[in-house]
Amino acid sequence: MASGHSSHIWISFTFLLLALSASLVHGQCTIVGFYSASCPRVESIVRSTVQSHFRSDPTVAPGLLRMLFHDCFVQGCDASILISGSNTERTAGPNLLLRGYEVIDDAKTQLEAACPGIVSCADILALAARDSVVLTNGPSWVVPLGRRDGRVSLASDTANLPAFTDSVDVQKKKFSALGLNTQDLVALAGGHTIGTSACRFFQYRTYNFTKIGNGAMDPAIDPSFLPQLRALCPQNGDDSKRVALDTGSPNSFDTSYFTNLRNGRGILESDQMLWTDASTKTIVQRFLMGLSFNLEFGKSMIKMSNIGVKIGNAGEIRKICSKIN
Repeated sequence: MASGHSSHIWISFTFLLLALSASLVHGQCTIVGFYSASCPRVESIVRSTVQSHFRSDPTVAPGLLRMLFHDCFVQGCDASILISGSNTERTAGPNLLLRGYEVIDDAKTQLEAACPGIVSCADILALAARDSVVLTNGPSWVVPLGRRDGRVSLASDTANLPAFTDSVDVQKKKFSALGLNTQDLVALAGGHTIGTSACRFFQYRTYNFTKIGNGAMDPAIDPSFLPQLRALCPQNGDDSKRVALDTGSPNSFDTSYFTNLRNGRGILESDQMLWTDASTKTIVQRFLMGLSFNLEFGKSMIKMSNIGVKIGNAGEIRKICSKIN
């Protein structure tokens, strides 16, 4: 019992060090405890809000995690994804199926009542993504805070978001451009252990793989898995139907996503490629063989959530997350 408690303390301390080092390495001014004096209840308010929405709709957990990813990869982690209106990031193709906006709005309303004009929407999103992972039995990590909200949100800026057909080389270039390495790529892709995909994003692999044609399937798919995929997504069926990205344990944050890749059961082509490319396969194997996926995921999330953080006059604290002040 004592050793388990000591282990928990050590893991928490490790994440604290990671949080501090990530914020310093990236030259940002996010710090642990940023609101300790100005809004001490910020974390508990966000956590309870996410928990409340999760109880009635568990899909908000992967939704919020994906939302942070899509926010940080465009204009940096500045909550630009939350701004509504024509031609904003929300209206772009890759973001049309994002979910969880109401959770952020709910938390913001409560925080404006508790400490008006203090907490940014960008920080709320970073905390909500972490709390979502915890609710699906995943790891926790210390989230450095102090982001300000951006004032620009353009659908055209989403062109560089990683896509489900991207080769590993393209994925690595997109991550590298934002200061993320190959291990960050594989660890963050592991977030697909929770969440779903619409049939339209992988159906082409199961009936008429575009790279081969003639009705062939993607040879990277385990042939014994093909009937299950075709049953989930019939050829002339509803291509908006949602299918779990991790068919092993869709609602639990674990390493079965990587097991699926090893077994040719990755749903998205971009995911399965992580097993067929030598540079990423070795990292997948390490996660499968004992390198702590939870620890590395938390480390990569801290790193990612410091991309392009806005400070001072470069940003603002929005009163309403969906609108620029």
